[in-house]
Amino acid sequence: MSHATIAPLPATPAPAAGPLPLQGLRVVEFSHMVMGPTCGMVLADLGAEVIKVEPIEGDRTRHLLGAGAGFFPLFNRNKKSIAIDLRHPEGQAVARKLALSADVVLQNFKPGALAKYGLDYAGLCAENPRLIYVNHTGFLPGPYEHRTALDEVVQMMGGLAYMTGRPGDPLRAGSSVNDIMGGMFGAIGAMAALMQRGITGRGQEIDSALYENNVFLVGQHMLQYAVTGQPAAPMPERISSWGLYDVFSVKDGEQIFLAAVSDAQWNTFCEALGFADLQADPLLATNNDRVRARATMLPELRQRLASRTAAELSELFERNGLPYAPILRPEQLYDDPHLNATGGLADITLPDGERAGQTARTTLFPLRMDGQRLGVRLQPPRRGEHTQALLEGLGYTPEQVRALHDGAAVA
Repeated sequence: MSHATIAPLPATPAPAAGPLPLQGLRVVEFSHMVMGPTCGMVLADLGAEVIKVEPIEGDRTRHLLGAGAGFFPLFNRNKKSIAIDLRHPEGQAVARKLALSADVVLQNFKPGALAKYGLDYAGLCAENPRLIYVNHTGFLPGPYEHRTALDEVVQMMGGLAYMTGRPGDPLRAGSSVNDIMGGMFGAIGAMAALMQRGITGRGQEIDSALYENNVFLVGQHMLQYAVTGQPAAPMPERISSWGLYDVFSVKDGEQIFLAAVSDAQWNTFCEALGFADLQADPLLATNNDRVRARATMLPELRQRLASRTAAELSELFERNGLPYAPILRPEQLYDDPHLNATGGLADITLPDGERAGQTARTTLFPLRMDGQRLGVRLQPPRRGEHTQALLEGLGYTPEQVRALHDGAAVA
């Protein structure tokens, strides 16, 4: 059986059964790819009714290959789908009516893309001054605001790729970190605006941007330079804050990360492994001493640990309360005992592609509320799966719904 289709273990806690924090909130999402859908997913997981507006042909993210194959099923759970042709006058009217029914509208298209349909904040807030409108963009307003941004683009220009790769070899992080976090910051802004609306009665426009998100992520390295006068080195060449804090190659070619970030942990490490000579060495007495001695200390430790297995070291570090980590690949996490025991994975039904209708396991929002995980209430939707029900909810008669379908304003 594929790891992606393993059934949940009996120990998996049930998702929260009571009212969720954002229950009763309506969110209309004009988005694609990762950033906007992440914002919508966060709000949906927290209980909001999130309505994803797709083009008639469907969100192109549904059919991406390779690294993009997981985008749609991950970031679009707990949402409803309505397919609308915004180029069609009647489709524009439907979209506007839907947007005006919302508490929150979010979008992640190029600046001005929705303004031509009257679906930008200025075009909606006059009729609904309580509306909260979240823009997900490449850059906040300024000299760069009209540039086309991607996660790679901002990682390269914002110092993150430099910090991740080896010197002279900038490397993007191995996940869509800015897209995902940019969507999370959009959701944080929306929730803060909802709280403020409860006081003032008015909504507002919010901007979350990839570039500024990336700069926030590397802020610690900027401050390192401001405080020390020394530029931060890329992570593979960094001057570590800790003497023992590295990946070690051990028996049978396995790798494991080992650390001791205090003098007490260093003493425990030496005692557990029988390294009395290192524990007694005055040149290794304090953490800062060990940082200064890394050039000689680490090769010595690598030689001493090379005959140990990763399992043996894991057991030893676990027993002694020391930090350690096996080096795992993403697909191996399906078998992670902690994730399975704590309800960190849940079944979804894939909506598109060759495996449409089949079950896979997805990661859940990484928090608990009232002792429960936030689970999957709605499967990732099929294109336009909720179009008819949503139109009827907006007051369209069955005859009007048929006419919209027949005229291809909706699907």
